[in-house]
Amino acid sequence: MGKLDGKVALVTGSGRNIGRATVLKLAAEGADVVVNARSNQEEADAVAAEARALGVRALPVLADVGNKEQVDSMVNMAVSEFGRVDILVNNAAIRPHKPFRELTLQDWETVRSVVLDGAFYATRAVIDSMVENNYGRILFFTGEGAFQGGAQRVHVSAAKSGLLGMARALASEFAGNNIRVNVVCPGSIDTSRANPEWYANRPPNASGIPLGRQGHVDEIAGTCLFLVSDDSGFITGQTIHVNGGVTYY
Repeated sequence: MGKLDGKVALVTGSGRNIGRATVLKLAAEGADVVVNARSNQEEADAVAAEARALGVRALPVLADVGNKEQVDSMVNMAVSEFGRVDILVNNAAIRPHKPFRELTLQDWETVRSVVLDGAFYATRAVIDSMVENNYGRILFFTGEGAFQGGAQRVHVSAAKSGLLGMARALASEFAGNNIRVNVVCPGSIDTSRANPEWYANRPPNASGIPLGRQGHVDEIAGTCLFLVSDDSGFITGQTIHVNGGVTYY
C-alpha cells in the first residue's frame, strides 16, 4: 500500500521539472493525479501517461493559473473525474528578471497573477470540498528571493513573500478542519530553463552551496511527499528549505 492510496492530488505547472517529478512521486505512492500545464498539451499528456504506468488514474488539463475562470474549470474537471481534490501543490510560477526602474505595471501584474493570484485561485477553488471532507494538504512554493531578496527580481520576491503570509494564515484558519498548509523553498535546482535570458547568462549553479552541488527535482518532490503524507502529521504553517545548507539571515 502507498502512503497516498485513495487520495487525489492536483499539481500546477507539472508538465516538466519539479512539477513533473512531484506528480510522479505522489502517483508512485498511490495518488490519482491532475497534471496541469499552461499551454503544452503534449507535455501534460506525457506526464499523465507516466503516472498511469504507475497504476493510478491521471487527468491532464491545460489551464493558465493566472486566470481564475481557467483554474475553476480545471478544478471542476478534477472533481468531475475523481470526486474531490485532497492535495493541492501550487507549483506553477514564472521568474522574469528586470531592473526595478524598468518594471511596468504589466510586468508587476503578470508575475503577481501567476505566482500569488494563481495560488489563491487554486486554493480557493479546492478549500470548500476539503472542509466538507475534513481533509486537505496544501503546499506553496517560494524561493530564496522571499528571504534575502535579489537584484532585478523585486516583483518575483514580493509575490513569493506573499505566499508565506497566505500559507501561515491558512494553516491557522483551517487547522481545525484537518487541513495542513506548508511552504517548500527550493534552493538552486538542476532543471531545464525555458527562459535563459532571465538569468542574464548566469544560470543557477552550485556556487555557495555547502553540499557542493545543485539539488535534484526528485529531492524537492520527496519533500512534497513528506509534507502531504501522514509522516508530517504535526507540521503545518512551516517553510521547509531544501537548499543544500544555504543559510538565510
